[in-house]
Amino acid sequence: MTPSTACRVPTPRPPPCCPAGDGGTVRRAPLLRAPTAIRADAIALLSALMHERSSVGELADRLRRELDRYSAGEKLPSSRALVERYRVSPVTVSRALARLTAEGLVVTRPGAGAFRARPRPAAAPAGDTSWQEVALSADGATDLVPRSVDASGVLVSLAAPPPGVIEFNGGYLHPSLQPERALAAALARAGRRPGAWGRPDVEGLPDLREWFARTIGGALTAADVLITAGGQSALATALSALAPPGAPVLVESPTYPGMLAIARAAGLRPVPVPVDADGVRPDLHADAFRASGARLFVCQPLFQNPTGAVLAPDRRAEVLRIAREAGAFVVEDDFVRRLVHEDAGTPPRPLAADDPDGVVVHVCSLTKATSPSFRVSALAARGPVLQRLRAIQVVETFFVPRPLQEAALELVGSAAWPRHLRAVSAALRTRRDTMTAGLRHHLPELALPHIPSGGYHLWLRLPDGTPEPALTASALRAGVAVTPGRPYFSAEPPAGHVRLSFAAVAGPEEITEGIRRLRTAWEETAASRTER
Repeated sequence: MTPSTACRVPTPRPPPCCPAGDGGTVRRAPLLRAPTAIRADAIALLSALMHERSSVGELADRLRRELDRYSAGEKLPSSRALVERYRVSPVTVSRALARLTAEGLVVTRPGAGAFRARPRPAAAPAGDTSWQEVALSADGATDLVPRSVDASGVLVSLAAPPPGVIEFNGGYLHPSLQPERALAAALARAGRRPGAWGRPDVEGLPDLREWFARTIGGALTAADVLITAGGQSALATALSALAPPGAPVLVESPTYPGMLAIARAAGLRPVPVPVDADGVRPDLHADAFRASGARLFVCQPLFQNPTGAVLAPDRRAEVLRIAREAGAFVVEDDFVRRLVHEDAGTPPRPLAADDPDGVVVHVCSLTKATSPSFRVSALAARGPVLQRLRAIQVVETFFVPRPLQEAALELVGSAAWPRHLRAVSAALRTRRDTMTAGLRHHLPELALPHIPSGGYHLWLRLPDGTPEPALTASALRAGVAVTPGRPYFSAEPPAGHVRLSFAAVAGPEEITEGIRRLRTAWEETAASRTER
């Protein structure tokens, strides 16, 4: 990587897909390089990173095979000797040894070097755990909702696909889109803040709560906000606080499988309310409240998962009015507000910003726009319900680690933050357009009723009679992982669907290749149906 000649310090040039920088004070002269040269730099950097990861794996494999030459506790060659013998960098050696250490094959001692680990003692024979089946179900006969939870709909977007498989099922930004340098700089600065390693207020740092309140808008203040450890944790706290076990809870249909899993884990009974291109349907929303007696509705008004729908302006007030008349709360999961596409325009305000009566409990997070491991989010509510939310969070988690909160403040207050959001906005639009064009050209059989202007996925309807499991299995054999639609429905789905993510892949070229592989899978599935 070649630093800018105008830099005061030799700072590496970040790739154009992640120009967040480190948020510091380094001054740069205007960049005059041509776009093609910038793309070439990005490709070279990504290639170097991929080569480095490959080298680490190869060296770890070779060292693993050679360990048999050493007795337990014997010292391995020094890092310098390994660098010279295998002609790799010191970083590669360090990472390879760290991998073997994690596997329990090598022990490192500061100042002494690396040694072959002593054999682990033989594992004790497995005991008889069959008694647990009786214990776990003995008191469940009276449960209105089974307490066993199906996490498959969540795991499909969390599990890393096998090597070589294109990830159309991911739920987070690809590393090339994450602000890694800005996050690293924010963490470093946060760790040096006075009191950064002390105990924070259980509600969260006041400045971070103020920032979230300001971004949500309306009359909310820092006093109305709790800092939580990720959106999933915030949703779990909200559902536990707002409905007792066995109670019905209205959910959009289709909706986020992770929320359905939370509801069922809390013993709640999801009641579906259909969603169309303009969001949840108010007429069916009112009917569902009357029929179920529910006192809670969970929704995603902005770029809904999985449909990508935005709640229409004329429906926003209706949703709040219907809930208010039912004496119910609305949990607003505002999960991708910071992933608006470049061509989207200004998105509508959160429902919480237009709610003077405390109907809305608002959930928002920094995770989707940064990194899956940067789990900082907020719960916002007004009135007595905030005290119940606070009590449940304190009992379950105590508080979010202060260094992470301090890092969040450093990040959102840096010049790198708006640059990162602009870069992601442009990249997601390009990826969305690449995927939609590829689908129209190669897979016109799959219906795409709505093209979202935010978020990171497309929701496709399969032709009648197409088996979701067969298509997803064929896709995996073809080298592309897709998400089946069934887990997004709390009741029987009206048709088969698949969800395709365009954020978790390396770039447009990989999207094009993934669509080509998906076409192969589709032809295999169609041929199988014809044979039957």
